[in-house]
Amino acid sequence: MELIKIGKIVNTHGIKGELRLLSNFPYKDRVFVNKMPIYIGNKDKEIINTYRRHKNFDMITLKGYSNINEVLKYKGKNVYVEKDSIILDDDNYLDEDLIGLTIIYKEEERGTISNILRYPSTTLFNVKEGKGEYLLPYNSNLIDKIDIKNKQIFIKNIDGLIK
Repeated sequence: MELIKIGKIVNTHGIKGELRLLSNFPYKDRVFVNKMPIYIGNKDKEIINTYRRHKNFDMITLKGYSNINEVLKYKGKNVYVEKDSIILDDDNYLDEDLIGLTIIYKEEERGTISNILRYPSTTLFNVKEGKGEYLLPYNSNLIDKIDIKNKQIFIKNIDGLIK
């Protein structure tokens, strides 16, 4: 069983056991759903009861909990889901599937994705090439093809994109 981090519980909210999460997971609509099993702190298996957005936070309640005192133990812990429980469309990929893929630009290997940085307005690949590294926008307009099987991402030939 492979677990994927989807956020971190930063606090409780109210007195009825609602949890406040910070999450930059791109497919929230696939994981923050009723009856979705989650793992808190990598071991405690719980079931999502409700979900809503509140300001910059994702708010959940868990089945079987209705009091703040019951959920305080989860404050500060990371939240995970089983990778197999996330069903994506054909052109969507989890970050974990893209890390380690080789960037191919103008038919040359140009480094390997070491991390994916998500910001509110953009997403970037952190690419390591030799002793250096560079950032590359994760943008469908720049990507020609993603080949998970052969561990390659083909970038369109755009002059000035990569030195």
